[in-house]
Amino acid sequence: MGGVCCRPTPVDFDGDVTLFHFVLLRCVGKGAFGKVRVVQHKQTKDLYALKYINKAKCVKMKAVPNVIQERRLLEEIDHPFVVNLRYAFQDDENCFFVLDLMLGGDLRFHLERLGSLEEEVVRFYVAQLSSAIQFLHDNNIMHRDIKPDNILLDERGNAHLTDFNIGLKFSEKRLMGVAGSMAYMAPEILTKRGYSYQIDWWSLGVCAYELIFGRRPFRGRTNNDLSYSITKDPLKWPEEAEKKCSRPGMQVLKGLLERDPTRRFGCKPQGEGFQELRRHPWFKPIDWDTLESKEQIPPFVPDGKKANFDASHELEELLLEDNPLKAKTRKANQENFSPEMRQMEEQFTTYDFKKMQRRSYFPHNQQQLISTATATSSGMASSRPGTPAHDLRGENGVSINGHSLELNGGDHDAMRAERMMNEKDYD
Repeated sequence: MGGVCCRPTPVDFDGDVTLFHFVLLRCVGKGAFGKVRVVQHKQTKDLYALKYINKAKCVKMKAVPNVIQERRLLEEIDHPFVVNLRYAFQDDENCFFVLDLMLGGDLRFHLERLGSLEEEVVRFYVAQLSSAIQFLHDNNIMHRDIKPDNILLDERGNAHLTDFNIGLKFSEKRLMGVAGSMAYMAPEILTKRGYSYQIDWWSLGVCAYELIFGRRPFRGRTNNDLSYSITKDPLKWPEEAEKKCSRPGMQVLKGLLERDPTRRFGCKPQGEGFQELRRHPWFKPIDWDTLESKEQIPPFVPDGKKANFDASHELEELLLEDNPLKAKTRKANQENFSPEMRQMEEQFTTYDFKKMQRRSYFPHNQQQLISTATATSSGMASSRPGTPAHDLRGENGVSINGHSLELNGGDHDAMRAERMMNEKDYD
């Protein structure tokens, strides 16, 4: 008799996507606004990563424009080496991103575990990421926070770029606002003379150098020291560098870490910079024709028998969470909304990749983008999301727009964020 009231609510899979469409599984990340957890679609059985953002905390931290910006950019993006948006929706408490799941951990996790990576492994990642970066730039999108924390491996070892919460559309106008994680910022950001998409290639160079040598090319014990090093210090190589990196590899690193954006690798207009990079002798082992189809066998395969993230997030969810996530029917009364809550309600729109075409929300790029990607199967997850906030840091690389920051410089309607720099940025 009592069993009748406990029957599960029927799920309308033909209607708009909601949290009722998913089974909530383990928690794998944590941020200031919410958490990241694995979910399974009840109808397709596909696994995804669910990033959810608490609306009240988002408003308190003045992050509403960034959340909406990320939501809009992700709908426009669809690339094999980028974390792709599959669904977006909201309830009364949270905004939800459902993205491709990453099973292999991020490169910060692997770098801290291994100390450094083999040159052939890094070359493979740089090739995949340069393909993703060029796709973004072809669509007038700048990432602005490329770093090992935001590079995710699928279970086969392919690299994916994630976390677009300070990404933005760019035009011919140069930007002035300081944005990104300081240790990976291009010198033109720090000198405040204006910058554009070329900064992403610099950040890729810092990542590649750090992955090969286990340390960053420019360092300082304070913000001022680090800024001076990035803008003034000559590029130096560690002792016995040639044992870790070939001469062609060093040439690519030097080209990416060129302070003059007009001479930096990857930066020539109309895609010529990317083609120049592809032709470099260092990439001779890369079959560019099959790279994006993921036919090549990655040189490093993450250990599938181990969790490539901090398991304490799940324990904390079980023991300490006083308001665990669960699907709830909406009760929102828009008459009582603050302007910020109304903005989220109206502009964080529902998205379902199986029912909708990808499109641009931005006036200077209105072409309709039709997705060619297919849903991830539960056995072949492709990527993992970053966290929604600027000042978060997950342990062992799962959550994670670590210490990125954005100072409102008039480049777009961005959140004001406090500078939260980790000592690791300086060592």
